[in-house]
Amino acid sequence: MAANKPSSALEKEQIFGMAEKEMEYRVELFNKLTQTCFSKCVENRYKEPELNMGENSCIDRCVSKYWQVTNLVGQLLGNNQGPM
Repeated sequence: MAANKPSSALEKEQIFGMAEKEMEYRVELFNKLTQTCFSKCVENRYKEPELNMGENSCIDRCVSKYWQVTNLVGQLLGNNQGPM
């Protein structure tokens, strides 16, 4: 039988709410990453229609570091949580 399926409408609603919060978190994280790396790596005065090699490298490093730090913070916070 389907033991993993939620058995009540309340459980389904809770799962949907959690998924919605997770999506909001991911969108906010992406927006912060984009804003941070763009402002750090791209000049305010555009000289060319495309990113140059230096800007591309800067953005690659910035995104990589941002994800590493985000994952590290998530792991540290996850390890410090007590049983719920």
